[in-house]
Amino acid sequence: MFRFSKSLDVITLFHKPSLPSSTKIYSLLKQASATASEHATEDQASDHSAQSHPQRQEFELDVTEEPPTSDQLQTILEYVGAQRASTIIKGAKDEADALKKLNENTENFQRPLTVDWNNGRAVVGENESEILKMLASLPKK
Repeated sequence: MFRFSKSLDVITLFHKPSLPSSTKIYSLLKQASATASEHATEDQASDHSAQSHPQRQEFELDVTEEPPTSDQLQTILEYVGAQRASTIIKGAKDEADALKKLNENTENFQRPLTVDWNNGRAVVGENESEILKMLASLPKK
């Protein structure tokens, strides 16, 4: 009998390299991803406890400079609550307004935005502690 391993959770960063806040979050996520995927080999010297018991679950990091699709935006607004639409789309009052403003001008979309699609969470902006909490809460495989 074959046993299939569960695929990794996907974390997407909607990124804008020209923004220092976005670059900072990109570095944080890249480092967290690398740290989570490190594994000790038996021939390494010294203590293996840090590698044997990783602090974070592995995840797949997806970085895009494109704004979300309409479907993705609706999903993100479900995660954060439609009342917080203005934190994701400049000047949006609700979900319908957010979709309209995104379609009018993709520059209305505010980056960075980090999304955990598998577990229904999103963090707007450069709130490192919230992003780290989101990563720490990834289910153990």
